[in-house]
Amino acid sequence: MKKMWKNVLGVVLVAAISAGAAVGTSAYLINKNQSVYGTSGSTNTFNQPIRLAGYNTVAAENTDFTTAAESTVHGVVHIKATTNAKQYADGGNQQQYVDPFEYFFGFGGRGGFQRPQPQPKVGAGSGVIISTDGYIITNNHVIDGADELEVTLNDNRKFVAKLVGTDPTTDIALLKIDAKDLPTIPFGDSEKLKVGEWVLAVGNPFNLTSTVTAGIVSAKGRGISMGGGDKSKIESFIQTDAAVNPGNSGGALVNTKGELIGINTAIYSETGNFAGYSFAVPISIAGKVANDLKQYGTVQRAILGVQIMSVGDIADMLGYPNLPAKQKEELSALKSKIKVSEGACVSDFADRSTAKEAGIEKGDVIVAVNGAKVKSANALQEQISKYRPGDKVQVTVDRNGSTKTFNVELRNAQGSTAVVKSAADSGEVLGAAFSALTNEQKRELGVSYGIEVTGLLNGKLKDAGIKKGFIIMVVNDQKISSPEQLEKIVDKVLKGSENDRYIVVKGFYPNGRTKVYAIDLAE
Repeated sequence: MKKMWKNVLGVVLVAAISAGAAVGTSAYLINKNQSVYGTSGSTNTFNQPIRLAGYNTVAAENTDFTTAAESTVHGVVHIKATTNAKQYADGGNQQQYVDPFEYFFGFGGRGGFQRPQPQPKVGAGSGVIISTDGYIITNNHVIDGADELEVTLNDNRKFVAKLVGTDPTTDIALLKIDAKDLPTIPFGDSEKLKVGEWVLAVGNPFNLTSTVTAGIVSAKGRGISMGGGDKSKIESFIQTDAAVNPGNSGGALVNTKGELIGINTAIYSETGNFAGYSFAVPISIAGKVANDLKQYGTVQRAILGVQIMSVGDIADMLGYPNLPAKQKEELSALKSKIKVSEGACVSDFADRSTAKEAGIEKGDVIVAVNGAKVKSANALQEQISKYRPGDKVQVTVDRNGSTKTFNVELRNAQGSTAVVKSAADSGEVLGAAFSALTNEQKRELGVSYGIEVTGLLNGKLKDAGIKKGFIIMVVNDQKISSPEQLEKIVDKVLKGSENDRYIVVKGFYPNGRTKVYAIDLAE
């Protein structure tokens, strides 16, 4: 499991009991007059409507985890992800090598350099069988960049897995193995989870297969980036204190009924191992992503077209000592309109915002979506991520203390309700076929990477003037070594803003003529 490192700023509070403190059952009982008796004998009276607890109150019933463990352990698999050693044009030998084309495009330098001997990399994680015919859900970071995927079932059968699709935004991936009648874990309802509810984490930490740990739900709708990193990522994690370690990534978080309610994804740690809290992607998000990957090959992500902030974060940011004056003024204006303590405040709108068109205004606090309560910006992300472009939702806002409801049609990042194309469609969009350069071609051309245009149909490349035999070296400032790399870049562009749907292709023809093409991918 990928290590997550956290610099904790603040004070650790340690609860201590002095040697003279009373520890008996009568130390803090509340009497009929609601008086609290401390160990010193002093009396403080509080306004409390009822007696908090009886002398013989039982805190919680015993919970039997055996049924849930037995019903889910067979539905969790071990995933071995191997990234093969990359071969160089010189066959991987450590010898002097000069790449003039790399130097031309700014990726190399004058003179020779030593190439280290490449070695394969092997990682491991977990996955959850979600259909009897072999579909497996896991984390994107478990399989990211892998050339070979091997799945081992709980009965020790091994299968080669095919990658169906990935979604880095939610860190979810979908695999497929050629098998039938597999044990599965049924989906539960992660939105009905309650803080304090018992849960089990099932996975393969440290390659210890079929491991089950127990804990409680510590929090819901948790964001763990703390304002840093990729702001496009959807973070509304289930936080638990069930022990999760490297290798648990992609495994199951289940309730006591044996229902899948999350995919274990991350931990906070200063050592790389479990330090008290773990985080899982709710199945309300992960299940929808998996369905989209199976049906469309890519996630059909709906957006409201708003920039949002949690209500509590606005007051916190206003307390920053070095906050720019303009930003402080904007935040103060937002804060003056807020009359609630929870929700997602609309701070601005995207271009062609469907929420703005529906009547939502800057300063409105979104408090519910289709009746589901929204307490924070993360919670709003979780609610919207359940839907697809074209779906209509009721968005409830608090505006200066008054509640208003708006009917909003969700759209995709391009501002439409059309199905977003996947990487598999990139060849059709470009109208070309590609192949990676062989070692012999690399030696002849004097390069160490690149792909060849091996065929052309009517499409974007032909329209741009690219001809068969063209060697593509760089696309959008990224070196290209395989057709799959080009597909990923095109896929990302197709999913992005309509104003940025273009690629810049750099390369050369075998006769040595270099060319740069700007290709508009907009339809």
